[in-house]
Amino acid sequence: MNRILLLEDDVSLIDGLLYSLKKNGFEVDSIRTVGEAINCLPDIINYDLLLLDVTLPDGTGFEVCEKVRKQNERIPIIFLTASDEEVHVIRGLDGGGDDYITKPFKLGELCSRIRALLRRAGISEGEKTSFIECGDIKIDLLGSRVLLRGKCLELTGAEYRLLCLLVRNANRIVTRNVILNELWDGTGDYVDDNTLSVYVRRLREKVENDPSHPKHLLTVRGFGYQWKEVFA
Repeated sequence: MNRILLLEDDVSLIDGLLYSLKKNGFEVDSIRTVGEAINCLPDIINYDLLLLDVTLPDGTGFEVCEKVRKQNERIPIIFLTASDEEVHVIRGLDGGGDDYITKPFKLGELCSRIRALLRRAGISEGEKTSFIECGDIKIDLLGSRVLLRGKCLELTGAEYRLLCLLVRNANRIVTRNVILNELWDGTGDYVDDNTLSVYVRRLREKVENDPSHPKHLLTVRGFGYQWKEVFA
């Protein structure tokens, strides 16, 4: 049973979430303040996913997310927010969040997003693995290799990091700025917009059946790129 830590201060919403999540097979612990969340940090590895409300009595869920990312990079995080304004969304995702859902939301949709994140993070039945799977793509994080329908792809380091970033955020737009920051490899090699376009084109040639008409690696004009999870 996957364990979820819920950070939320609305008592009525907490009751509904606890009931629904447990009914859907999740084990849930709830806390109501940023202070309580910080106290939980030493045990955060025991959870498979975090649900963080953005606005709390003593701070924000963004603060908790940033602290978690400093000690555990992998755990999926979903923000519960009363606002879908772009500035809040960007801050949450840039701060290390994996997804967000705007209140009021349908509990069924939340459960679906939780399962999708756990699947992409390679977490199933409470077991953490070293793989990310999304459709025909399987990424071996320990071996730094990618399998497409069982066949190993020959990728450069930048192509590998780009694909990992997009697949981790499957079905969501990843802005060009976020991608450019991710592709910075610390060696002093600057990655600009034109170089990114080249990486995307080369990656399409390796993962798409028809690179001229991509079904997975999509361009969202004016924003960035999106990995589309196509279901059979």
